[in-house]
Amino acid sequence: MELATQLIAYGILMGLVFALIALGLSLIFGVMNIVNFAHGEFMMVGMYVAFIISSYFHLDPLISLPFAAAIGYLLGVVSYHFLIHHILRGPMVAQLFGTFGLMLFLRYLAMFIFTPDVRSIKQGILVGKTLSIGWLTIDVSKGVSGGLCLLSFALVYWIIHRTKLGRALRATSIDAEAARYMGIDTKKMNALAWGIGGATVALAGALLAHYYYITPTIGMLFTIIAFATVALGGFGSIVGAFLAGLMIGLIMVLSGQYVSELKFTFIYILYFLVVVFRPRGLFGW
Repeated sequence: MELATQLIAYGILMGLVFALIALGLSLIFGVMNIVNFAHGEFMMVGMYVAFIISSYFHLDPLISLPFAAAIGYLLGVVSYHFLIHHILRGPMVAQLFGTFGLMLFLRYLAMFIFTPDVRSIKQGILVGKTLSIGWLTIDVSKGVSGGLCLLSFALVYWIIHRTKLGRALRATSIDAEAARYMGIDTKKMNALAWGIGGATVALAGALLAHYYYITPTIGMLFTIIAFATVALGGFGSIVGAFLAGLMIGLIMVLSGQYVSELKFTFIYILYFLVVVFRPRGLFGW
C-alpha cells in the first residue's frame, strides 16, 4: 500500500510535467494544424537556461524560470516569423521537413556550444531535498515542479477560455478565414500560439532540469512522449493534454517500477493503439 501510494504520487507529479510539455504542442496544432517536431528542442533550451543560471551565474535555478519562459516565447515567435510563416505556403511535406530541420538546427547548435556531455544541476533550494508526509516521501524538486506546472497550465487555460485574446485564438483555430473576416489578425494569433507553446515547454524544461539530466539530445525523448500525450488527449484539446499527461505519467512510473527497461515501450504501445483505434484521441474534435 505504501509503495503504491508513493508510485501514484510520483506518477501524478511526472504527469503534470508531461501535461505542460504537451500543452504547447497541442495548442500549436489546434490553432495552425501543424506539428512542431522541434518542440522537444524548445524544452531542451529551457533546461540549458536553468543550467547556465545555476552553473555560470551561481544563482538558484528557480530564478531561471521567468527567463526560460521568456526565451521560449521569443524562440517560438521568431521561429514562426522566420520559418513557419513561409513554409505554410508550401505542401504539408514542406511543413514537416521545416520543423524537422529546426529540430536538427537547435539540437546541433546546443551540441556545438555545450558539447554532448551530460550535465545536471547540483545546487539549489529544491535540489536533493525530500519531504516526508506520513509514509509518503516526496522529492521536493518534483513536488514543486508539479505544482508550478499545474499553476502554469491553469493560467494558460484561463487565458484561452476567459479572455478576449483567448477567444481570438480559438476563433482562429476553428476557422482562420472567417476569423480574418471578423477583423482578427490571424498571423498575430499564429505567432502568439507559437510563443505560448515555446514559453510553456521551455518553462517545463527549466523545472525538469532540477532533477533530470541535461543533454543536447534530450528533446528527442520528450518529443515522443509529448506526441503520445497529445495523441491520447486529442490534438488541439487542452483538457485532453492535461488528463493524458497524468495518465502517461502514471503508466511510466508504475511500469518502470517493475520493468524499468520497458517503461517507455508501454507509452509507445499506447500511442500506437490510440492512433490506430481512436485517431482523434479521447477529447479530440
